[in-house]
Amino acid sequence: MRRGSHLGVELFIEDGAYTTVAAAVSMLVVLTLLFSAATAVWSAARSSEVQAAADATALAGANVVSSYRTAATVVDAAVLSMGLAGFCTTGAGLVGLLIPGGQAAAKKTVDAGIRMLELRNDLAASASKGLSKLEDALPYLVAANGTRVCAAQGSEKITYTGTAIAAPRESASSFPALEGSGVPTQGLKETSERLDEAAEELARAAEASEDAKREAWLADCGKEGANMQERAASLSGLSAAENPDYASSVTWSPQVAIDRTRAYYRWRLEHNAPEGTGTEAAADAAAREAFYRFALKEFENARVEEVDGVVVSTVPLLPRNTDEVRASELYRETIWPSSYEDEGLTLHYGSACPGATGSSGPLLALSATETGAARECEVCRFGVGDVGKTPAASTSIDNGYEYHLRTFTLALEDYVARRNEELALERKARGEAESAAGAFDDALSVLGGKRPRIAPPGRNGTLGFAVTGESATPAELTSAFAPGTSVASRGAVAGAVLAPDKATAENNVLSEFLGTFAERADGGAIGLVDDVMGLWGRLLVSYGDLTGKLSGVMDDLLGGLKQWGMGPLATWLEDRVDDAVKALDLEPADLTLMKPVLTDSANVVAHAGVSGLADVQERLRSITVGTTDPAALLQAMGYGAVEVIQETTFTIAEIPLPGGGSFPLTVRVRDLLGGGKT
Repeated sequence: MRRGSHLGVELFIEDGAYTTVAAAVSMLVVLTLLFSAATAVWSAARSSEVQAAADATALAGANVVSSYRTAATVVDAAVLSMGLAGFCTTGAGLVGLLIPGGQAAAKKTVDAGIRMLELRNDLAASASKGLSKLEDALPYLVAANGTRVCAAQGSEKITYTGTAIAAPRESASSFPALEGSGVPTQGLKETSERLDEAAEELARAAEASEDAKREAWLADCGKEGANMQERAASLSGLSAAENPDYASSVTWSPQVAIDRTRAYYRWRLEHNAPEGTGTEAAADAAAREAFYRFALKEFENARVEEVDGVVVSTVPLLPRNTDEVRASELYRETIWPSSYEDEGLTLHYGSACPGATGSSGPLLALSATETGAARECEVCRFGVGDVGKTPAASTSIDNGYEYHLRTFTLALEDYVARRNEELALERKARGEAESAAGAFDDALSVLGGKRPRIAPPGRNGTLGFAVTGESATPAELTSAFAPGTSVASRGAVAGAVLAPDKATAENNVLSEFLGTFAERADGGAIGLVDDVMGLWGRLLVSYGDLTGKLSGVMDDLLGGLKQWGMGPLATWLEDRVDDAVKALDLEPADLTLMKPVLTDSANVVAHAGVSGLADVQERLRSITVGTTDPAALLQAMGYGAVEVIQETTFTIAEIPLPGGGSFPLTVRVRDLLGGGKT
């Protein structure tokens, strides 16, 4: 035995060194191990490659969901910003209707704003249908993109079959801006038309009122040459403060003329004296004094003021001749002295009359001599005619103060009548403005509230399934040292979800769309708003936080109207419209891009909401290698029937343009399935 054992070892070791047999055996073992390891590596690689195919399939499905989110956000941005642009334009136009001189442009602006709202309604209606149809077909699009990408992972020798499943398959999206009947514009149309009519009537009345006021101003101090101010300066010693001059009827008020007249008659009364000697001069002075005292009394409490929406004037029209004196208080005042003469009770201009020789009698009125109650003095011959000639002289020619005072008073009466008509129409216009503001508020309320909830099928993730058939060992790996083998059919499952990619000015869901849209949407000047499309653009790019931007937009629009000269009614409506727009409760929109990332498939399965999906092994086994129909794959996996989109290019909505035509918001299905953008 010892000899036999010794002889066996010597086959491999002889004299302390390896024999040829030992070397040969070692080489055979090494070669066998090498080829076996290569085969094992190849088999492992085939198994890992199917997992990579499943990962790519899941990511491809999630990319479709991401593209849909972008499309839905663009639609909401377009609808909301178009509606706000319409409201801002309409609001500015409504205010402009109440600004004299701006009605024509304002009416065009209102029409442009309402047209914008109608276009917004058209867009919302078409977008609602388009997004609904796209969401219904989203499970198919997810599956189709997954199937395409899965197949692309194969080669001439290896075929991968699979698809992606949207988890869950039901939509939970909510688009408040797209639901309902849209922004009600009929009320805005009707109330704006009534407001326009009322504003036109008011403008005509205001113009007539201003013309009448201007006539009164001309008589007081506006007319070149002689006027109340110029005559008062010539006929009295009034100071500049008592006798002011105004260059425009805009800054002048009727009270200026009243105060001037009061000061003028006070000065004339205080400085009245006979212009010469003798009885006649004294009688004339007495007549002037009576007239000045009467005029001062008449103007003492005269006023022009607005009380409870009505202009009240107590400015008197002084008598201009003897007949009008007879009709005034001057004729009835018992201020004239009398005496008992032999011929009877006699009226005198004053107690100093040479004809007053008898005892003093009672104070009499001018009417006494004409009614027979007293006789006229044979010396002074004083009577109603003497008092009447005082205003007659200064009223009949423009050299007298009373001439211009009478013109002022008559113009003032016309102004008061015109102004009251204007105030009545202003109340009517305010009522129409209230109605328009109410319709504006009602329509605007449609845009308030929450932004859309974009929760399409696949919002919780996508599952990628990939399988491949049996694979034989390549010929180059088959030898006497490692006989050929094969790898059995295999499959893999992967999960993908959408993760936020921080939004920037250049990297958000609207950036590419806006760049494309800017090339197509050309605006034009309409009414008071220079560029309605430009206004829409400003709001569109501010979609992420419109609340802050709206304030600036309204300030710009309404501030621009002030150059036309806003009255109290226009200012009231401006505040009402401005407050309504700024009070909109608009949530900031999330413009964050969502990018697909891989996750544990168990996380997606747990939130898939698809019955039986937890048994992923069974789902994998249901896939037949070589199947290329996404809908058939979904049916085979128990996902159920899905709606299929056959179009090459799918139009979500048509964005109408105010100037005519439209801008289609489309999704190229081939790009979407290839991971492209909308």
